[in-house]
Amino acid sequence: MIETITMVLVVILIVMLILLGILCILYFKSKSSNDDKAMVSGQTKQTSSQKATPKKALSTESVFDFMEFNKIEDNMIITKDSKKYVMVVECQGVNYDLMSEVEKNAVEEGFIQFLNTIRHPIQIYTQTRTINLESSIQTYRAKVKELEDNLEKEKRKYEQMVTSDEYTKEQLDAAFYELTKDINLCEYGKDIIYTTERMSLNKNVLNQKYYVVIPYFPEELGDNNFDQQEIRNLAFSELYTRAQSIIRTLSVCGVNGKVLDSNGLVDLLYVAYNRDDAEIFGIDKAMQAGYDELYSTAPDILDKKMNVLNQKIEKEAFNLANEKVLEAKSEKQKQLEKKEETMDDLIAQMAQLIIDENEAYIGPDVAENAKSKIKEEKIKRKRSKKQKATEEGGTENEQEKQGKRSRNTKSA
Repeated sequence: MIETITMVLVVILIVMLILLGILCILYFKSKSSNDDKAMVSGQTKQTSSQKATPKKALSTESVFDFMEFNKIEDNMIITKDSKKYVMVVECQGVNYDLMSEVEKNAVEEGFIQFLNTIRHPIQIYTQTRTINLESSIQTYRAKVKELEDNLEKEKRKYEQMVTSDEYTKEQLDAAFYELTKDINLCEYGKDIIYTTERMSLNKNVLNQKYYVVIPYFPEELGDNNFDQQEIRNLAFSELYTRAQSIIRTLSVCGVNGKVLDSNGLVDLLYVAYNRDDAEIFGIDKAMQAGYDELYSTAPDILDKKMNVLNQKIEKEAFNLANEKVLEAKSEKQKQLEKKEETMDDLIAQMAQLIIDENEAYIGPDVAENAKSKIKEEKIKRKRSKKQKATEEGGTENEQEKQGKRSRNTKSA
């Protein structure tokens, strides 16, 4: 009896455990499905909110918004709103380490004097550049091309002197000596180009440039009623005075300086903003390639097309006018030639009219005789013209016949 009750209890316990496991499984499944539904609904709400909020409009900004200056004018860098004017002095460095002690002391004393004379803020700027010898190579190539052209002329001249018997041995030797000098000079130029190209491949050849940046603020003028042009003129005058003072004081140290012009300032800023590209693509090539036209401040494409169309219309109108003027001139020339050809006939007609008008004074017999003579001369002129034309035609025909005969003879 006890064993039976124990077996029943064990079976009931097993059934309860199975039911409990099934309930747990169903609970976890329902929970995961609820989580998935909540996630989907959250994503849907987020997507709808994104659709509801409008996107920020993209606008094309000027490249000058990213720069600290506005323009370069009158050898000055003008910052935005003309609140600051900058002039730059380029200085040539000295070999301080190669100087003697006396020279070093003189340079130091001069630099101390330079610092003591400064009454306004300055900035010393150093710019390291890779030496680009492309411009030198192009100059050498142009010179060598000129030498080669002259050398070809000298060779032809010497060959003509040799073939002709008009020159003595001393003159030929002198010409050969000059020709040899030109050949050697040309070869020397080619060697220079080769060596310079090899040097340009070395990117470790650097050059340091030193600049003194001098600022000026219109606030230094205090309260004033000056307009923008007057402020710019006063700023240029003050900056130029400061720059010349710095150049004079630096010359005591043996440092030579000069005020950078507008092109020098453009080159300085170009290297500062394009340090990597400036090593292989200078500012002169960049301007020729039209880099400035790629800025967002470039003219509108429709305006550019309109300007091109206007130029084309103007050019074609000029060509049409020139063509028509030439046609009018040619027609007038034809009329003149026609009049020259019929000049004798016109003279004869006018002479007959004059005789008819004065027939009462000279008599009818004399008038008729004179008109008949005029007619005879007119007939003679026509006959002579026909005969001349016939002779010219015959001459041309004979020439053609002779040419055909010679061609037939050659072919035979």
